[in-house]
Amino acid sequence: MTALRRATHAFLLVAVMLGLSATLVPTGTASAHATRVASDPAENAELARPPARVSATFNEPMQALFAAMTVVGPDGALWSDGAVAVDGTVIGVALRPGGPAGAYTVNYRATSADGHVVTGSWSFRVLTAAGPAPGTQAAPATAAPVPAGADGADGTDGVPAWPFVAAVTVIVAAGALWAVRRRS
Repeated sequence: MTALRRATHAFLLVAVMLGLSATLVPTGTASAHATRVASDPAENAELARPPARVSATFNEPMQALFAAMTVVGPDGALWSDGAVAVDGTVIGVALRPGGPAGAYTVNYRATSADGHVVTGSWSFRVLTAAGPAPGTQAAPATAAPVPAGADGADGTDGVPAWPFVAAVTVIVAAGALWAVRRRS
């Protein structure tokens, strides 16, 4: 074997070992993503009457594009009304008047300033029905609730990155080995 080949093999071996060790070293969870720090009404709050509006406050500004927030009532109907408003770190939506007593679930999906999608949900309880507003009736739910997910209220952190890093390392190492063998 020539000195160049030995150096190439040594370089490839070191590159593969570094790549593999990077995939095996555990990494901490990323804390740079947005998280919900408050909600109105508060999670598990008990209210005398349905609120006129619900909102979630995050620890960093949120993008208005693709923001979604739904409120599903105890009757399974969608009680959120109108467009979702994003104002810096706060995302909110109005509720239709006349909501029944019972448990309501607020579901949200938004994109933080760094492009990370944040989803989650929280619930609150209304103790007394508001009664239907004149000329209105509860509409059936027309949109599926946004599921809790990455960085949501369920505390998960999404898809881990290490399988992708491992796959790329294996592909690059295989390509380098193929190129070296082909030269010989």
